[in-house]
Amino acid sequence: MHGADYNPDQWQHDPKVLEEDIRLMKLAKCNVMAIGIFGWSALEPEEGVFTFEWLDRVLNAFAENGIYAWLATPSGARPAWMAEKYPEVLRVGANRVRNLFGARHNHCYTSPVYRDKVALMNQKLAERYSQHPAVVGWHISNEYSDDCHCDYCQDAFRGWLQSKYGTLDALNMAWWTSFWSHTYTSWSQIESPAPHGEKLVHGMNLDWKRFVTDQTVDFCRHEIAPLKAINPELPVTANLMDAYEGLNYWKFTDVLDVISWDAYPTWHHAKDQSSLAAWFSLNHDMFRSLRGGQPFLLMESTPSLTNWQPVSKLKRPGMHLLSSLQAVAHGSDSVQYFQWRKSRGASEKLHGAVVDHVGHEHTRVFRDVAELGGHLEKLTEVLGTTVPAETAIIFDWENRWAVKDSQGPRNMGINYEQTVLSHYQAFWDQGVPVDVIDMTGDFSKYKLVVAPMLYMVRPGVGERIEQFVAGGGTFVATYWSGIVDENDLCFLGGFPGPLRQTLGIWSEEIDGLYDHDENQIICSEGNSLELTGSFKVRELCELIHLEGAEALAVYGDDFYAGRPALTVNQFGQGKAYYIAARAEQSFQSSFYKQLIKEANIEPALRTDLPHEVTAQIRTDGDSEFIFLMNFSDQDQVIMLDERTYSDMLAVDGTAGSGAVSSSLVLQPYGVRVLKRSKV
Repeated sequence: MHGADYNPDQWQHDPKVLEEDIRLMKLAKCNVMAIGIFGWSALEPEEGVFTFEWLDRVLNAFAENGIYAWLATPSGARPAWMAEKYPEVLRVGANRVRNLFGARHNHCYTSPVYRDKVALMNQKLAERYSQHPAVVGWHISNEYSDDCHCDYCQDAFRGWLQSKYGTLDALNMAWWTSFWSHTYTSWSQIESPAPHGEKLVHGMNLDWKRFVTDQTVDFCRHEIAPLKAINPELPVTANLMDAYEGLNYWKFTDVLDVISWDAYPTWHHAKDQSSLAAWFSLNHDMFRSLRGGQPFLLMESTPSLTNWQPVSKLKRPGMHLLSSLQAVAHGSDSVQYFQWRKSRGASEKLHGAVVDHVGHEHTRVFRDVAELGGHLEKLTEVLGTTVPAETAIIFDWENRWAVKDSQGPRNMGINYEQTVLSHYQAFWDQGVPVDVIDMTGDFSKYKLVVAPMLYMVRPGVGERIEQFVAGGGTFVATYWSGIVDENDLCFLGGFPGPLRQTLGIWSEEIDGLYDHDENQIICSEGNSLELTGSFKVRELCELIHLEGAEALAVYGDDFYAGRPALTVNQFGQGKAYYIAARAEQSFQSSFYKQLIKEANIEPALRTDLPHEVTAQIRTDGDSEFIFLMNFSDQDQVIMLDERTYSDMLAVDGTAGSGAVSSSLVLQPYGVRVLKRSKV
């Protein structure tokens, strides 16, 4: 699927635009558009008056020209008449002040009126279009986000808590409300977190975030119901966002048939783009992992620049192809854009688009899009294939919420996301495919599971990690793990709580370092992992005791010099490693390079990759498709291994016909897609 968000509702005054857009879509080799995303006022300009004729014309024109549509439900932005007549549909902020009409996502997911209006609109859309030959699926709302603190939501939150805890005694214990004399004696006393009220009860903060996710998922389910009632076979998706912190995306997997997301990297912000490229690879892997490794959709990206980032930087030549195929490499079966044609006015009039204000195809951006469309036509074999990951990294939303709310040991920046990325990038640099999962995921299908800063350990997770290691798996944990349970209550009896036996250590203290502080870890001579040298550590250093584990490295400085900093514990048939300090990236690279060998994990290519170059693999079980990607602004030489490869993007246009020598040159921001037989 190759296409964009299309807003023909903005161009009803000029019927020639649709005709020209169809011509340009074919020219750019675009075949799927997402339409109607913010079209409510064009579909229902006044209450009860529905005007679908313009949408009929668009979809019929699509069907006649071999173009398809993800048809959106328009709930992402309500019309002005609705806010005026039913002000309850507008959100109330944490300060308890109701918003004025305006912006997007300014609606309450709990409001009965808004739910009724959405259900009616979606029913009418489904009745009219669910069998339309151009419609391939439903695009539910747009980028769900944020929360509402109105009276409806307060009542719903209290009901959610009653359902979860049953009694106030249970809630008070879970939230540890005896602290500061905050014990609740009536459900009506409970309010959502507020800047002018309660915001330091960590268990409450955590439950509010859980409630917001559940309420948003329930609203999404409410949107889907009338669509599925009329045609249950038509798939639904909702465009998610770059590791968006506000909603636990794992909760959406039960209601969405297809995962899609919106990617907007700030390319060319730094000379070295490896960390940025790795972060977006991590996101691609996470969205693929949400539905057990099924292909996902890249629903939005920009074909040129954005207009909302701090600097609206143009993509350098080659970057559009590279960043688009990066998504395909990690499991996407689409490349879609925001937007097809630039809006003439308002907020996003200068946001990148396939069709610029000049209105024709003679632009650099249009040529880039058409070039990509031609390459995508050669990659149909890749559609539906999987990424064979033997490694998983735990990047867990609830743990993330709790870590960032913990008030210690580094309130100036605990850097959870950066820590996860640091471990992920060690695999990215070596071309090792990775799944990105939450702590409730299935560990059994992996050889190696990495859990950076697993501060919260939910019930049963410690036991499953223990079983995974005992059965022969390799597990890696770090400092600040096993500190609290699912209610953000500290484990008693010593950290890392339920991981203590598996890891074979006791963590007695953790030292928070100022930004100007540093220590070092020194590898023990003759250690079993064959690590050598020393590495700088910053920010966090944990003081641990060995309880069966073996020290592979020790601290070099401060009063804890000589104490264990890296350990391994042989447990059953497997091994559990513990990294006690936040080390520089070179440590991650060296450590995981040895671990990949020890665990017999297969990279995409059996070769050393240059800096800023990565390799990713997809497979159909018989063939393997290798994406080689150069995120640097320099030529890079790749030495292939002994296997036979063909070039799927061969210049002569015949898919898979290009012979590939053992030495391959990647141009700046270059990408090659190679095919080989699965061994």
